[in-house]
Amino acid sequence: MLLVHTLREERERVLAGLQKRHLDAAAAVDRIVALDDQRKELQTSNDTLLAERNTLSSEIGTLFKSGRKDEANALRERVNEIKGAVAGAEETLKGVLQELEDALLQLPNVPHELVPTGSSAEDNEVFKAYPGELPTLVDGAQPHWELAETYGIFSLELGVRTTGSGFPVFTGQGARLQRALVNYFLDRNTAAGYTEYAPPLLVNEDTARATGQLPDKEGQMYYIPEDDLYLIPTAEVPLTNLYRGELLDAGQLPVQLTGYTPCFRREAGSYGAHVRGLNRVHQFDKVEIVQLTLPEESYTKLDEMVAHVGSLLDELQLPYRILRLCGGDMGFTSALTYDFEVWSAAQQRWLEVSSVSNFETFQSNRLKLRYRGERGNELLHTLNGSALALPRIIAALLENNQQPDGILLPEVLHGYLGKERLTPVA
Repeated sequence: MLLVHTLREERERVLAGLQKRHLDAAAAVDRIVALDDQRKELQTSNDTLLAERNTLSSEIGTLFKSGRKDEANALRERVNEIKGAVAGAEETLKGVLQELEDALLQLPNVPHELVPTGSSAEDNEVFKAYPGELPTLVDGAQPHWELAETYGIFSLELGVRTTGSGFPVFTGQGARLQRALVNYFLDRNTAAGYTEYAPPLLVNEDTARATGQLPDKEGQMYYIPEDDLYLIPTAEVPLTNLYRGELLDAGQLPVQLTGYTPCFRREAGSYGAHVRGLNRVHQFDKVEIVQLTLPEESYTKLDEMVAHVGSLLDELQLPYRILRLCGGDMGFTSALTYDFEVWSAAQQRWLEVSSVSNFETFQSNRLKLRYRGERGNELLHTLNGSALALPRIIAALLENNQQPDGILLPEVLHGYLGKERLTPVA
């Protein structure tokens, strides 16, 4: 959530930044400032009335003690009038505060100056291209949804039987591969200084709002009305909220968290080859990394997180590129986002496997997450990234490593799997 004083003091920068999202926010910003002015006036008026009430209440006691009962009763009538006025003012103030918060919740984050202008994914900037020639496969190479049957990796049909479309069931060596990847990612993340957590898979409305999933993404989240809980779309949500309302010392920073969770998203609904197999599903496994940092260090930390995710893909020997997302393709809460895409040789296209983002103070303002700084208590910056999302990683590993005698996996996974290759099932 944007800060009101930022909208006041940096209005032109905010409006220019939001134009990168193709959002004309002038009217919304002016309305927020006007509501805040109204809030200040009501608060000042209320404070004045409360001060008068306190003064008169003290005088009433003095008058009664000195026997001036008529004067005391007259002041008591005025105190009662003030009480009524205060109650009305507080009710009005409550409504204005709610209206102000609702208006602020509708505004997305302001893109960083490095964010390119653009409307869609086609306008994203290639930040780091793959340096070599993209691998090609021999005739007869299969996409991962066909390899899955040959090698017993996963079954979409079993998922339909038990749940519905978009819920794959991993089986045999496919389930073992998934477990190996989760352990590998967690081990690499903890070795890099991240503390591992196993968070809940369900969160309440306050938690979802604090990281920006609400009110922006209600339609993409699974909701359980009987319990008023949401299934998480990513581990970012519970992990970041572990520090909601906290006041940290600068010496505790940066806070680095990692966690593995299943993720649940209702967004899968289109059809065609680009969403076949594991390309887009409702439930998938992902390992997440989160950082809470000092504002002056957050973009250095973002670069470090990008480098870390890149090192994972290097070790998996997957061709990848990094995109810097344009304003029109960037998430609601992000100030700057880098997407990682791996090359699928069988599908002949790039598959997104990670997003690494800096949210600056947008989430921490909702979280009320601060640190003790030189100028008092200040908002932290929050960052997160996928390290990594499994479905498309598995798709690329299967497709890019096909050989006549099996699927040869990268050396870094051999110890986790207990073997070097996947072999066809009988």
